Amino acid sequence: MELSELTAKVRRIEIKTKALSNDVFAGEYHSAFKGRGMSFSEVREYQPGDDVRDIDWNVTARMQRTYVKVYEEERELTVMLVIDVSGSLDFGTRQRTQRDLLTEIAATLAFSAATNNDKIGALFVSDRIEGYIPPKKGRSHILHIIRTLLTLAPQSRGTDLSVGLEFLTRVQRKRCIAFVMSDFIRPEAPAAAQAFRSRLEIAARKHDLVALRLYDPAMADLPDVGLLQMRDAETGRDVLLNTSSAAVRRRHATWWKEQQAQLDGLLLRNRVDAVSIATNGDYTKALQQLFNNRHK
Repeated sequence: MELSELTAKVRRIEIKTKALSNDVFAGEYHSAFKGRGMSFSEVREYQPGDDVRDIDWNVTARMQRTYVKVYEEERELTVMLVIDVSGSLDFGTRQRTQRDLLTEIAATLAFSAATNNDKIGALFVSDRIEGYIPPKKGRSHILHIIRTLLTLAPQSRGTDLSVGLEFLTRVQRKRCIAFVMSDFIRPEAPAAAQAFRSRLEIAARKHDLVALRLYDPAMADLPDVGLLQMRDAETGRDVLLNTSSAAVRRRHATWWKEQQAQLDGLLLRNRVDAVSIATNGDYTKALQQLFNNRHK
């Protein structure tokens, strides 16, 4: 991608997602993701209805009138985007790929965080750590994250999110909000599956994890288009499928539902909020649903 083309694409993404973060998610992000607690702000004179536990007895004695302590929420948060950059995210059958969708969502979340004066960082994961951008504030920092998303050439096309979760737990010492964005197509080898479960459990205890599961409708419901040669984007292996066969489509649908059910159960057990977003869907509605569910 040439520099002029990249600049124009980054600018288009900024205009669209910044408007969404300001107009659509104003207030909802703030309500959905709370600060670390309450900190002392000031004292003021007691008013009927104030909690007597908030009385500042030192000031009260000095002023000869009753004063109470006023607290305010510590709003500043650290937000991490844990981004799957494996080969399977390049898949898409309609207007956009899963990676296109992921880029817009990541930018929207980043600008929403910036609107609330939160720090934002990014972690790029395949079956290894492909890149890490430490949390900072500012528009130029967010644009750096977007440019990296658009230009990153991963060293591997495989997937192992457990590597990213382990890195997040190690490098991010204070509690943060971590949006894990992936198709969550996980390795089926028992050892790899166990590593993902255990590292998810550890990360969820330390941080506020939110899973954004991206998918293309063709993954959930295999279309009837006759003989279809497909290449696994991660392994490069070619597979010939007879999609005209109802049995083939049923087996695929069963596999897909089992994958989703297993992931849903794992996330629920670890109290990880989650939402599924299709490439042909409206991600703004999905994010609004997520935000609203969090502050009910």
